[in-house]
Amino acid sequence: MRNKPKVNRASSVKAKYRASLSFRMNVLFFSIFLLFSLLIFRLGYLQIVKGEDYVRAIERTEEIAVNTSVPRGRIFDRYGRILVDNEPENAITYTKMQTTTTTEMLEIAEQLAMLIEQPIDRITLRDKLDFWILKNKETAYAKVSKDDETKIRANEELEEKQVQQEIDRLVRERITDEELNQLTPFELEVLAIYREMASGYNLSPQIIKSENVTDIEFARVSERLSDLPGINTTTDWKRVKLSSLAILGRTTVPSKGIPKTKLDFYLARDYSRNDRVGESYFEAQYEELLQGQKSVVKNITNKKGEVIDTLTTYAGEPGKDLVTTIDIELQAEADRIVEEKLLKLKARGQASLLDRAFFVMMNPKTGEILSMVGKKIEKDKETGKPYVVDYSYGTFTTAYEAGSTVKAATVLMGYSEDVISPGTTLIDQPIRLYRTEPKSSIFNRSGAIRMNDLKALERSSNSYMFQIAMKVAGTNYTPNMVFRIQDDTLQTMRNRYAQFGLGVNTGLDLPNEFSGFQGELTDTGKILNLAIGQFDTYTPMQLAQYISTVANGGYRIQPRMLKEIRDPSEDGETLGPVIEEVTPRILNRIANTDDEIDHVKKGLRQVYVGPQGSARASFANTPYTAAGKTGTAEVVYYGPIREEFGTFTVNLAHVGFAPYDNPEVAYAVLIPWATTNFNIHLNEGNEIAREVLDVYFKLKGKYSTEGLSSSSIKQQILPPTTGEKIDEDTEEQKVNE
Repeated sequence: MRNKPKVNRASSVKAKYRASLSFRMNVLFFSIFLLFSLLIFRLGYLQIVKGEDYVRAIERTEEIAVNTSVPRGRIFDRYGRILVDNEPENAITYTKMQTTTTTEMLEIAEQLAMLIEQPIDRITLRDKLDFWILKNKETAYAKVSKDDETKIRANEELEEKQVQQEIDRLVRERITDEELNQLTPFELEVLAIYREMASGYNLSPQIIKSENVTDIEFARVSERLSDLPGINTTTDWKRVKLSSLAILGRTTVPSKGIPKTKLDFYLARDYSRNDRVGESYFEAQYEELLQGQKSVVKNITNKKGEVIDTLTTYAGEPGKDLVTTIDIELQAEADRIVEEKLLKLKARGQASLLDRAFFVMMNPKTGEILSMVGKKIEKDKETGKPYVVDYSYGTFTTAYEAGSTVKAATVLMGYSEDVISPGTTLIDQPIRLYRTEPKSSIFNRSGAIRMNDLKALERSSNSYMFQIAMKVAGTNYTPNMVFRIQDDTLQTMRNRYAQFGLGVNTGLDLPNEFSGFQGELTDTGKILNLAIGQFDTYTPMQLAQYISTVANGGYRIQPRMLKEIRDPSEDGETLGPVIEEVTPRILNRIANTDDEIDHVKKGLRQVYVGPQGSARASFANTPYTAAGKTGTAEVVYYGPIREEFGTFTVNLAHVGFAPYDNPEVAYAVLIPWATTNFNIHLNEGNEIAREVLDVYFKLKGKYSTEGLSSSSIKQQILPPTTGEKIDEDTEEQKVNE
């Protein structure tokens, strides 16, 4: 028997290993082959199938709205006299590209700082800290140790971005004042320029300097534009008011841009952060019309995404010019008269609470506001000396008890509620309710006088109005009665007054209108106070709308400041073509017949010319016919002097219209907290109404002689009536102060 040859175990293992290695190499090569095949296939697909799409993407163009600082629309008075204008000024701008780096921006800022003087007053502490980090990056981040960073990263809830923010916060905290003080004046100027450059959007021009750019600075930068990528010299526009009338509003300056509270609102409407926008009143109300349209450009980019050319697809256009209803010459005279009477009252004594006075005049048929006056006494914080400021917006943002001026509405309410009728006679007598002090007319504290509704208006009978309110409440007066009212009495009366515009928004085309305060009915007797204007509060604008409603035959018309919308002037001499003429808007009609309204108007005429009329002394000798109602309200003070809260004082008021037969104007005067002396008669409210009305008719004759019209289609642009000039920078400074 032969023995089997012995197999070498070592060679067998090697053979198996070689076989395994060969298999693995084959698998690897096959995998590589597949990957390369897939890669080649993918490249072929991208080049052949998708090639054109990607070429288009690389060469794509982008259309964007660019802030080219088109002139904002101008504002005129009703006769074409300019109230708010634009002044051109030199400006230096910077446009950041998508590929621009921080280092490149910093280099440009340094070059620009050698050519211009940039104010550094807007630099914040945060700006300085970030700039120091930018200039000293290694030193700055060395202030945060590895251990600090490890502790921050230990919080697993923080994302990488939040981790970096926390590190940056620690760096800022550890920068010392000494290190910040190492920034030289030149570096601070560079920072001031850089912060403006960095605040803009890609491809959108950002104003670096537009205030006080000298001709030399403008020329220096213009000569070196080729060395300053993104920098450009252009023309900006500065808003200039040629009237101090506060209701015209103001705009923000480019350095402030859009207010933070409205940032999202405007950004959603394609505004840039540094756009000037209307910030208050008329400028804010009609922002969309005044703003104008930015140009639209198409950016041509190369394969690297760099902009190689820019084509304008829409040149943009200036804002619309707006013609207001204001007669600025009448406004100026009314301003003067109201201020004189306010200061006269203040100097009389026992007027420590007095600080304001108002006047509103409007066309009762169209709602056009001719004059809106508010004057307020303030004190200089440093010297303590008083001075008077424009407070025209107080005519619709503040409300006061208006006293007997509302009695025409009370009488008309009596008619509409069928508790009295034209000619109804009642006894004017003190009203004595159970366990209350008697309430009476000023002229009759103890007697009994028979009078009808016309005489009640002429003499301003409180008692007559009290009895109307009691009848509306469902009862007739008897001495010492327990006065009970129906549940809906208060609301019924307020609803009737609201038909005239009292206690509700008038619809004025300015923001922030106030509807007034409604008193709390703590006892039924308060209903009587409401009937004579000493319970709820009303704005001067509401009073003007109320008397307009009576004057025009019962139609509550929306008061407004906008008269016309026009295209910008083509020749600089005449206003542009009319785009839209605003038409009157009737809000409602009161629930009274024409005969009832005419009857009440007779009573208001008697207030001016009747033998016992409360305004006879001021209006009996007018060369024109007019009618109206005076008012004196005994009130409790709740004004700006908190330590005087609760003091008893007197409001003066007056409403009226003229001419009597065909009213052209309706007006309201209100002087809150005129005196704390209840034993004197003050006539300043009547004097304001008479003197401004005289001015109106005098100007009417003058305008007729000069051929000046507010309804001309082709209207001349006229210069302002005063030498006032307030630019947006000055206004911004006053606001900040």
